[in-house]
Amino acid sequence: MTSGPNRILVTGASGQVGSELVPALRRKYGNEKVVTGVFPEPATPASDGGPTEYLDATDGARVREVVKKYGIDTIYHLGGILSVAGERNPSLAWRVNVEGLHNVLEAARELESVRVFWPSSIAVFGHGVPRDNTPQETPLIPVTIYGISKVGGELLCNYYSHRYALDVRSIRYPGIISSVTLPGGGTTDFAVEMFYEAIKRKRYTCYVRKDTVLPMLYMPDCVKATLDLMEADSSSMSLRTAYNLGGLRFSAGDLADEIRKHIPDFVCEYRPDFRQQIADSWPMSIDDSWARKDWGGDPPTTWPR
Repeated sequence: MTSGPNRILVTGASGQVGSELVPALRRKYGNEKVVTGVFPEPATPASDGGPTEYLDATDGARVREVVKKYGIDTIYHLGGILSVAGERNPSLAWRVNVEGLHNVLEAARELESVRVFWPSSIAVFGHGVPRDNTPQETPLIPVTIYGISKVGGELLCNYYSHRYALDVRSIRYPGIISSVTLPGGGTTDFAVEMFYEAIKRKRYTCYVRKDTVLPMLYMPDCVKATLDLMEADSSSMSLRTAYNLGGLRFSAGDLADEIRKHIPDFVCEYRPDFRQQIADSWPMSIDDSWARKDWGGDPPTTWPR
């Protein structure tokens, strides 16, 4: 197993994953060992109880400054712009997602002995690949700037690993189901929005078809898998792009039916918009056998199927 970190930096700490990963890291390693980087907000609930820095990852000098200031040896770079938001401003999405990652990798390279985690996404996949049990290795021709930026990021991670021996690790996250912080502009957001709207209004208008199936992951399993990967021995890593990560699979209609078991008068209407085309280009389920083999444990982990 990899030895524990001395100091951790989490960028995008106030986002959907960061808001639940940060507390998990602080419980495990201690409040003072985990520095949260937040942008554009100042302190947020995710940054309570430990050091916080205002940090825009597109500012390379500022990234290096924070890493040096705290003697960071592990970075979880979570800051980014998701698929739907990215389509509204592709240039900004590229700058934040790719240039921000490049700045983090450069800081890690220059300061040495810094491990990096960076989340990729099922958005890397596009039309023409098997949508059931999508394999780890398959042509990546995404239809969104978000997916394109994630493919570019995977290749950057792989390059820095092989060119500079940087210990960089990544997961292709499916849709994440959480409750602490609302998702911020992703195609799979309906899976969280539907719960909120069912409780508030007992009604939801879904932007994808009733029969739209996408892979999802419950946030505690997302956090567990992320920590499992970062704690695994580096010698077990056979991939330095990003690992597929499986989880649940259900349709929008399945989710509405389950909610209706608890809220019988819940009504869900289906009015597909441009997000339907994005969803149709993504997997319905993915093969995560490489992750299970390399760092998932033996017997296999309790990630849901």
